[in-house]
Amino acid sequence: MPSQHELEEWYGEQTHAFRIWMKQAGYTETTQKEYMREVYAYLHSLDELAVEKAGKMQVIAFLVSKQQSTGDRTRNRTLSAIRTFYASLIDFEMASRNPALEVKKSKTEKNKKPVYLEEEELADSLAYIEGRYRNRNIAIFLLMSYCGLRVGEVHRLNRSDFKKAKGTIEVFGKGRKWNEIPVPETLSAMLSEVEQERIEPYREKEDAFFVSQKGKRLSIRQIQKIAGQTFMAFKQQNPSLADMKLSCHKLRHTFATMLLKNGVDIRVVKELMGHASIETTMIYTHVNDQQKKQAMSTINIPMHAIG
Repeated sequence: MPSQHELEEWYGEQTHAFRIWMKQAGYTETTQKEYMREVYAYLHSLDELAVEKAGKMQVIAFLVSKQQSTGDRTRNRTLSAIRTFYASLIDFEMASRNPALEVKKSKTEKNKKPVYLEEEELADSLAYIEGRYRNRNIAIFLLMSYCGLRVGEVHRLNRSDFKKAKGTIEVFGKGRKWNEIPVPETLSAMLSEVEQERIEPYREKEDAFFVSQKGKRLSIRQIQKIAGQTFMAFKQQNPSLADMKLSCHKLRHTFATMLLKNGVDIRVVKELMGHASIETTMIYTHVNDQQKKQAMSTINIPMHAIG
């Protein structure tokens, strides 16, 4: 089995290009590490075959080799990594086609209903946000749950992205796209307060909106920890939710679900979520058990006609 050093000898130019491309595209450090790990495993499977000569068969063979030990979600993530790898090479004119696009994703992941909190549950969870910098933590939580920001987008948010006069924030999201999102007045007021309380960063030119107690841009891991501690305390007082897997991304699910349940046009939800395709937004058009019961309660069976 070749070492990473040997793989770099064979495919170093391509892996170097991929790293540069992901950084420039704004991928989080966690995603970069995961994608590089998947791509190294894929390159190992090519057995020195030139990347540009690999085709659909090589991609499928690699996915099949992992299939016994991984589920559909992992398979889809692996495929996404390989697709992104080839996209970067095409962008740098180091490849002419993306064979991974010819391989279909598993449908299981698409059919899975997103985990989300009901609007009342979300409101109750806010009381459990604690910490020395409580206002900052609340603002972070609200941006994810009432504006739909990804954790990486909260991490990258700068003071200059908050347009106080317009009442909007400019978000640098997936696909290297900027998205302007209107901010509710209450959240805008809180962001203004947090900005005033903000610790002066050690780096003079640091423009990060959310800063740690050490004067550095708040990391993704720190943001996840804030949310994790909140969910832990919330679930301890709400045993019925103990088995629900809550995370920063589940707040984003909650935001999209809340909008659609409130009758917001799905095309508007797509834009607010920063989705490239409306098909992605469609996964939030699920219905819950209570909605099913309400629908069935409108039906009247004519028992008098039967008797």
